[in-house]
Amino acid sequence: MANKPSVFRLVTSRSLVTEEVSEYNYSGKGIPDEPYAVDFIPDDPRNPMLFSQPMKWCITVIMAFGTLAVSFESAVMSGSIKQVEIDLNAGTEVSVLTVSLYVLGFAIGPMTWAPLSEMFGRQMIYLISFGLCTVFGACSIASQNITTLLVLRFFAGCCGASAVVNAAAVIGDIFSARERGLALIVFCSAPFMGPTLGPICGGFLGQAAGWRWVDALGVIFCAVMWVIGVIFVPETYAPYILQRRAAKLSKITTSVYMSKLEVERAPKTLIEVLKVALIRPWMMLFFEPIVLLLSIYTAIVYGILYMQFAAFPIVFENSRHWSQGISGLSFLGVLVGQILAFFIYLVFDARYKKTLTRAGGRHPPEERLWSAMLGGVLLPIGLFWFAWTIYDSVHWIVPLIGTSLFGIGQVLLFISLINYTVDAYTVFAASSLAANAILRALFGFAFPMFTTQMFENLGYHWAASVPAFLSLVCMPVPFLFYKYGARIRSLCKFATEADKIMTALLGQMNAAATAKKDDLEKQDGMVVNAATKPSSDAE
Repeated sequence: MANKPSVFRLVTSRSLVTEEVSEYNYSGKGIPDEPYAVDFIPDDPRNPMLFSQPMKWCITVIMAFGTLAVSFESAVMSGSIKQVEIDLNAGTEVSVLTVSLYVLGFAIGPMTWAPLSEMFGRQMIYLISFGLCTVFGACSIASQNITTLLVLRFFAGCCGASAVVNAAAVIGDIFSARERGLALIVFCSAPFMGPTLGPICGGFLGQAAGWRWVDALGVIFCAVMWVIGVIFVPETYAPYILQRRAAKLSKITTSVYMSKLEVERAPKTLIEVLKVALIRPWMMLFFEPIVLLLSIYTAIVYGILYMQFAAFPIVFENSRHWSQGISGLSFLGVLVGQILAFFIYLVFDARYKKTLTRAGGRHPPEERLWSAMLGGVLLPIGLFWFAWTIYDSVHWIVPLIGTSLFGIGQVLLFISLINYTVDAYTVFAASSLAANAILRALFGFAFPMFTTQMFENLGYHWAASVPAFLSLVCMPVPFLFYKYGARIRSLCKFATEADKIMTALLGQMNAAATAKKDDLEKQDGMVVNAATKPSSDAE
């Protein structure tokens, strides 16, 4: 297209029907039995894969910070539990639910938001759900009793889950497999760094200003990111964009248009689509071995992180007599590890790009698992290190080094497995990630609930060793998927269907690129002929 649309037009138009789009020669006859099959035209600015690099990275950073805001809000209250207990006259166990119920909302929300994003587009669902998350969070600040606070934070978590689930799917929409690695590094750090930053900020702010300001800090963060998302994030789900474009073309012309994917697959009624969309995450969780096993693994790692919200105060406040604010700083070890993991993964991503080039631009998803293998090894090492160095006689920096190894391992593992899932399921990525998020949130909800009792009954060292043993049992998973992943994917219904769809889309893009190349060669030939014509006339 000669004139590229502005960012504002991309954000506000989900179909972008221009003169070039309406006059393009689509396959088909434009009749009900054989409609025009609408596909992206060459150099289509509404094709998410063809967004400019600045546009792609703007979207990525916004989505990552939105996820960071929601995950930060989930844990920021962990440093102010005592204030909630005193102010609202609630028991300790009930006050802890201000964190746990928010995380439980992460398990409920994806069942609706993720599949709906595949029906009605990422943009609309993200903006509605994130907006509701901010509203519920704002209302919770004014809660006058513990019941109101818990209910509002639960609903805030349900709505905020959309930011966590759909962000990775959006990245899959706009980046090719070759480009996606670095983008997912940025995104995948957020669900872990947010909860880690929560206690660090919440502990001191709670001491200085009370729990309501702590809650307000998280809500303000979410509100700012929601406004930025409204302004700068366009629709990115290609099947939905083409569906909207086909509907618009049918409306403004006398012909019948359908998206190419709808032509190739029999259209379903709204009830059928809703039924499939709402059930799909559960189907994928229970019947897709890839989704089930990787969800269990990431859920255990996520649960261990939230377990530390209860374990660190026990270890550092009760044993070393640190204050609440200083105890929150013990999470700096995990945070440092998470930041280091970002740079370590860059090495793996560079390796992936080199091998992708040698492979001719296509790679099996299993090549994403190298960093998961390293992360899987570092997890038990870091956790065992922490468990057996928390003696009072050992300097505090030593167990924090162990938590840094845990931080490195969890981020490397999470980034790698999310990349693998997106590569394996592509157009079904939102549903597969929703299934992952459901199980992950359930573990994050449950693990802190029994941490105190576990430390009381088993003692500090053996209690801290329990998550280490869990991570040790899971350690072979990425190695097994690397060796047998192709065979496993061939047995998975959704992975096989996603591969067929992406193969078709790539074929269409290659065909469009070839057609463009041929047109350029013809134009070059015409220019050459025009340049040589005068000399021919002279003869």
